[in-house]
Amino acid sequence: RTGSWEITLEEEARLKALNEYLSTRSYIQGFIFSHADVEAFRQLSGPPMDQYFHVVRWYRHIEAIYDGSSEKRDSCKSKRTQPAWSPPKESSQPKLCLYNSLTRNKDKFQPQNGNKVTWYCCGPTVYDASHMGHARSYISFDILRRVLKDYFKYDVFYCMNITDIDDKIIKRARQNHLFEQYTEKKPSATQLLEDVQIASQPFSAKLQETSDPDKKQMLERIQAAVKTAVESLENVLKKKLSEGDVNRHAEVLLQEAKDILAEWLDAKFGSQVTDNSIFSKLPKFWEEEYHNDMAALNVLPPDVLTRVSEYIPEIVDFVQKIVDNGYGYVSNGSVYFDTVKFDASEKHSYAKLVPEAVGDQKALQEGEGDLSVSADRLSEKHSPNDFALWKSSKLGEPSWESPWGKGRPGWHIECSAMAGSILGESMDIHGGGFDLRFPHHDNELAQSEAYFDNDHWVRYFLHTGHLTIAGCKMSKSLKNFITIKDALKKHTARQLRLAFLMHSWKDTLDYSCNTMESAIQYEKFMNEFFLNVKDILRAPADVTGQFEKWEKQEIELNKSFYEKKVAVHEALCDNIDTRTVLEEMRSLVSQCNSYMAAKKAARQMPNRMLLENTSIYLTQMFKIFGAIESDEAIGFPVGGNGGNLNLESTVMPYLQILSEFREGVRQIAREKKVFEVLQLCDSLRDDVLPEHGVRFEDHEGLPTVVKLVDRDTLLKEKEEKRKAAKLAKMKIPPGEMFKSEHDKYSKFDENGFPTHDTEGKELSKGQMKKLKKQYEAQEKLYKEYLQMVQNGVAN
Repeated sequence: RTGSWEITLEEEARLKALNEYLSTRSYIQGFIFSHADVEAFRQLSGPPMDQYFHVVRWYRHIEAIYDGSSEKRDSCKSKRTQPAWSPPKESSQPKLCLYNSLTRNKDKFQPQNGNKVTWYCCGPTVYDASHMGHARSYISFDILRRVLKDYFKYDVFYCMNITDIDDKIIKRARQNHLFEQYTEKKPSATQLLEDVQIASQPFSAKLQETSDPDKKQMLERIQAAVKTAVESLENVLKKKLSEGDVNRHAEVLLQEAKDILAEWLDAKFGSQVTDNSIFSKLPKFWEEEYHNDMAALNVLPPDVLTRVSEYIPEIVDFVQKIVDNGYGYVSNGSVYFDTVKFDASEKHSYAKLVPEAVGDQKALQEGEGDLSVSADRLSEKHSPNDFALWKSSKLGEPSWESPWGKGRPGWHIECSAMAGSILGESMDIHGGGFDLRFPHHDNELAQSEAYFDNDHWVRYFLHTGHLTIAGCKMSKSLKNFITIKDALKKHTARQLRLAFLMHSWKDTLDYSCNTMESAIQYEKFMNEFFLNVKDILRAPADVTGQFEKWEKQEIELNKSFYEKKVAVHEALCDNIDTRTVLEEMRSLVSQCNSYMAAKKAARQMPNRMLLENTSIYLTQMFKIFGAIESDEAIGFPVGGNGGNLNLESTVMPYLQILSEFREGVRQIAREKKVFEVLQLCDSLRDDVLPEHGVRFEDHEGLPTVVKLVDRDTLLKEKEEKRKAAKLAKMKIPPGEMFKSEHDKYSKFDENGFPTHDTEGKELSKGQMKKLKKQYEAQEKLYKEYLQMVQNGVAN
């Protein structure tokens, strides 16, 4: 009962039901009433009793709005509608653009089939060890592939070939086989000298005919080495030295003259090599070595690998269709591509990539191969610009059956047939080295578009830049190359990859000491940051302690973090500019380091979550680039990639205990002035732990920082510190060495030699004798330093 209002049992039941209904409505929902809700209140004959709390509240609210007026009830709905929403302004987002050799411009990347990207990459011709030139292409394409797949989230289908039938392979396999036969016969020293003299005649003629200065220099080096080895063996024979001496000098000559003898043997007996297995043994061996090298460099394997030797039927069919389409012709058992007829076609154009190179006979002949540029071969062509699709095999060459007789594929047709069989009439991306543009890739384009009768076999052609070695051209044929295995003996796979990331993928990269030192320093800079952040994250904190109030420093750092992410995205959209990306990442880390240093100076803990988020992002970027292959959330893996992935999480708790125990011991030793114990603690830090890849960093008034670092890196740092300390000591003139020791001496003579102790007492003869030895030793060191300065070798 409220006032004098009497309610019936029926109305009380209605109030009870309405109260329960309203209790389920939120305050916000309560402001939005349907007509049915309003009618429920209108049916009440008066104010409800207070025990129905929710009904009372909303009755008063409705009463205030309507004030008993039907007009206000009718306008209720219009007053309670949602206001207009103001959407944010659209901002233009950068689109991925790639430098396309077909246009020589950065073109917006648009795959042909939605999110799927089809990609064919020219693989190696496997006749020798993989070198840094291979690494230049395959690491660069691996980075691009990973970025497209893991950053831009494209579904990349990557196909690569292995060229295991080629003029270079045939010639090398044949020469290796003949040279092995020759060495197995164990020619006498006299016979060897005679054979080398005969073999040197055609070699000298070849040297005289060579006009290329780099090749000429290489041949002259071989000739000089052989001449020296010949003279040494002749001298040993003349002196009639022991058989062992003769054999040693003969072995040296055999190795130095290997190229000369192999060329000579091939000219004499090459046509007698007919076993096809001889030509498959060499590429099989070097293909396996290539795959091992790529795995060591953390290069992802292709989704599909094609070998020329496995695609002979497809190649024959491909050639036949080109002939049927009118762009190929048969001549003396070989099949050639008719460049004139193709270029004259309204639909086609020859040499899309490098049109200015058409007619470059040197390049065209290099593309045909050493065994395919004889006068009789060249005379078979309708035009000097035509190239072989199928070569009739000579004696001493592998061969397969075809409609035109026994023969083997031309070099260019191999990629077209294999790529076409896997990817069809058009692919999104074709990749290769810059030097393959003409004639190889231009010929691929021509014969493939002749086969498919289209003008878009490749949509985007990507070419990686050249690699030089300390500014000089690198070439396997010139014997001026560094193998991948040798490179990995000096630097890690990550350091090599960082060096490539620090340069544009399409520009020339100089592989030099300076290049690698820059990569090493970048890795060290980033690694120190990751180690410092992990040390901060290891500090004890409860759950709520992870969420700290953000002050101005945190807000500014976070703002910079997001600005750097935008800059990284823009750089990746701009032809996958990893050089700029790494610089933006370096800048972000520098800002984080400044933030941590400021917090450390103020004796405050940095914001854990902000640093953790930044570190995770940076780590993820390195993973996308293939510089980290482990599952670590933050930083580079300890002990390399592989079986030690959980090393840090396993050993760090024990190292933390050791660090805390050592700090306690140091504190007691300082209080008790037990300097021997302090020296032991320093020795543990400086000598013992680095041998096991552990670094302790002591900071005054702060806990010791514990870091797991590569053992070799720590030992190198230790050696550098030792050298720096020695150099610093050498720079001190002997007359100055004692003057800084005011806690020991009070007077010195005119040479800076101490004469009195701090109490003013004259030093004893024993003390003077001991100090004189130190003085004389420093005199010697200082003279060495002055000599180094004079020679320009002192830092």
